[in-house]
Amino acid sequence: MSSRVVLVVACALIDADGRVLIAQRPMQKAMGGLWEFPGGKVEAGETPEASLIRELAEELGIAVKEACLAPFTFASHAYPDFHLMMPLYVCRRWEGTPRPCEHTALKWVMPKDLSKWPMPPADLPLIPMLRDLL
Repeated sequence: MSSRVVLVVACALIDADGRVLIAQRPMQKAMGGLWEFPGGKVEAGETPEASLIRELAEELGIAVKEACLAPFTFASHAYPDFHLMMPLYVCRRWEGTPRPCEHTALKWVMPKDLSKWPMPPADLPLIPMLRDLL
């Protein structure tokens, strides 16, 4: 059985206190109400980095330079109707203050507390890796 592969990128924004930014999905979207690392779908002709820079500007209103995006790990998860491939980048420098332009809310969370927030299944394996990094 084959299912389509969807490529999305995500970012763990890390502040000066070592906290990670998570964003709450709007209720009307798939997996609404769950918390996720900001990011989104890679459009045709886009590199993952260009996509992430665009998504962070759209979703959070911040400007990120490609040099500040460090590839960290990835998630590969089979959902019922598609397979998600999601590279996760780490970013510690950006311009502007993150605000919820497309999400219901944003939270800065200590890595040890990330598992307390309900997240989509694809995001869950990333939590222990971030805890180990930070």
